[in-house]
This record gives sequence, structure tokens and C-alpha cells, in this order.
Amino acid sequence: MQALVDRYVRELRETTRYLRSDGRGWILVAVAFGWFLSMGVRLSYPVALPHIMGDLELDLSMAGLLLTVLWTAYALGQFPGGVLADRWGAGLVLLTSTSLSGVSILLVSLSPHAAVLFGTTALLGFSTAMYGPSRFPVLSGVFSERPGTAIGLTQATGNLGNTLLPLIVGTLAGVAAWQLGTLLFVPLFAVVAVGIRWAVPRRAGSSDDADGSSLSLSLESARFVLSRLAVRSVLVVATIQMLGSFTYQGFTGFYPTYLIDVKGLSAGQASLLFSVFFAGGILIQPVVGMIGDRLGERTTLFSVLLFVTGVLAVLPFVEGFWPLLGITVALSSLLARAVLALTYLTESLAEEIRGTGLGVLRTCYILLGATSPVVVGVLGEAGFFDHAFWLLSGVSAVMFLLCLALPPLSDAQYAKAGTDSR
Repeated sequence: MQALVDRYVRELRETTRYLRSDGRGWILVAVAFGWFLSMGVRLSYPVALPHIMGDLELDLSMAGLLLTVLWTAYALGQFPGGVLADRWGAGLVLLTSTSLSGVSILLVSLSPHAAVLFGTTALLGFSTAMYGPSRFPVLSGVFSERPGTAIGLTQATGNLGNTLLPLIVGTLAGVAAWQLGTLLFVPLFAVVAVGIRWAVPRRAGSSDDADGSSLSLSLESARFVLSRLAVRSVLVVATIQMLGSFTYQGFTGFYPTYLIDVKGLSAGQASLLFSVFFAGGILIQPVVGMIGDRLGERTTLFSVLLFVTGVLAVLPFVEGFWPLLGITVALSSLLARAVLALTYLTESLAEEIRGTGLGVLRTCYILLGATSPVVVGVLGEAGFFDHAFWLLSGVSAVMFLLCLALPPLSDAQYAKAGTDSR
């Protein structure tokens, strides 16, 4: 036992030394805290939603539509974000996304009517979207020896934002106004933009031969990108991501409202459990990333999704704050799926189309996921909130079955070179 502990400590020290050396530490901090805000600002919507509904007289269906607008705009911004990362450099796109997001959330806070809120929400979704595909080329390129660990830490930092920021926004919305909570993001985005400008090189994560014109928007380049995406490893893991996005957005979009309307919790208790859900992700995502680096993303992903399916199926039967606290901690495993699937997906893509490929795929799977909140909202409005979560459990079951079709990552990396027709 002591030998295992010593080995773990030694590996942890080696990993920490690698992450901090050669200026990589500041890059990781800047990218991770940009994701901290990008995630936190979007996931603050669910806790502010009950207050927005009361302020602007929205029903559950319209509230679900607002979340669908947010995630649809987020999906549509993925492709241009990925293309620009390949052409201009991922570092520049991260800076642009962070700066525009600060302006967008300011406009959201000043929206006086529902129609204006829908428009500014779409702008916020689009501006934060460019951050998504751009951070992966940076992390995979800069941390080439331990990409899963770097991505896991970044995802965990995003969940730190999801833990702290919605709780703060929910508290401010309860004691004052939801607009006061959203205004908090404006100076934070400004600080992170300065950090990214200072720490992250303009072309970090871009291929060495990229000159800004290697992937022009032409029919020939589109065929080239599609040919590199049309391999089994990419198609299967992208399908898992599509279903995962549907499950994640449906769950996070209405979990606080579900806890209040169906489980009878107060708004404060619901906000606390929502934060606990993401706090669990802070702990589990780096650990799962390290396990995936060691045992393989495919095997680890299968185990995680099998567990998630069971927990989502049990959720409607659980009552009371403390039992719901326990199952919320278990549901945090839902967040581990993204670390494993995104690491596998990023490593499966050819380097010269990594940003563009991620942009295309993220647009597709987030766009599908954007339909989930309105589906859950309509089911909840009709009195079938429990059935909505059983639906999400069924979608998760399809995901873990798809894991059986994933080739080992070594085969996927071989296929990305164009020598494997699977």
C-alpha cells in the first residue's frame, strides 16, 4: 500500500513539474480561468432563471427557449472559432472571445425586455463559443506529453466557475436583482483578457506551417477537412459528444428549477446543490483525466457513462435535501464524460485541421444539445419533469453502448494520418 502511495506522489510531482516548466504554467492558468468565466457565465443562467421568469413573465416553455437560444448561438459560434484558430492562431481567438464576452454580458445585464434579453443572450452565446474549440489546440500542443491532464485541469477549473459563480449570482438575484449578479462578470472578463494577452502566444497550439491561409474557405479545403473527419474513431466519439451535450444541457438547464418545483427545495437549497454538482466535477475531472491517460479514454469513458445512466434513472425516486445532496455528488460523474471524450477527439484529429475540425464537430453536437432545454421545459410544463430525466438516462445508456465501437486511441491516431479507412 505504501508503495502505491509513494508511486502516486512521485507521479504527481513529475506531472506538476512538467505542467509548470518552460512557461507552460502561466499558459495553463490563463486558459483555464478564461474557461472558468466562459462556463460560469453560461451556467449562471439556470440559477437566475426563476428570477428572470418572475421579472419578465416567462413560463417554463419560454424559459427553455431562452436556454436553447443561448446554446444554439454557442453551437453556431464553434465553427468560426475553430477556423479562426487555425488561420489566425488560437491565442488570438481566445483573447477575442474573452473580450467580446465581457461586452455581451454587460448588454445582457442592461436588457429591459424579454425580446432584448433573447438577442443579447444569443450574442453572449456566440462570443463565448469561440473559446471552446480554440483552447484544445493550445492545450494539446503546449502539453503534448500530458494532454488529458491539462484538459482535465482546465475542465475542472471551468467547474470551479460553475460552482462559485452561479451560487454568487443566485444569492445576489435572491437578495437584490439578477442583473446585479450578471454585472459581476464584466470586470472579471477584463482581467482574464489581460492575462491571456500576456501569457498565451498568438499562435499557441497552431501547426508550425500554418501561415494564415493554409485552410481557406473553399470547396477543396472543405473536402480535405471532411476527409479527415470521416473515420470511425472521430465519427463515433463525435456521436457520443452529441448525445452527451443533449444530456448535459438538459440536466444543467433545469436541475435547479426541478429541485424547486418537483422536490420542494428552496431557491437557496437548489442553488447550493447546483454548486455541489460542479464542485464534485472539480475533484473528479483531473482524476479521470489522469486515469484516462493511464488506462485509456475508451475504457474509462465506458465505466463513467454506465454509472451516470444508473444515477440519472434513480434521481426521480429520491426525496429530501440530504438524499438529494448525495445523489447530486454522484451526478458529478456526468462532468467526467467531457474530459475523456474531448481528449480522445482532439488526439484523433490531424493537427492541421484540429481547430477547424473541433469547430465543425462542436457546432454539430452542441447544436443538437441545444434542443434539450426546450424539450425538458415542454415536458416539465406538461407535468412530466420526472420523465424528462428518465429520457436523459436513456440517452446516456446509448452513449455507453457506443463506447464499444470506439477503437483504441493508438488506432485512432493512426487513422488520422489518412492511412486507415475506418
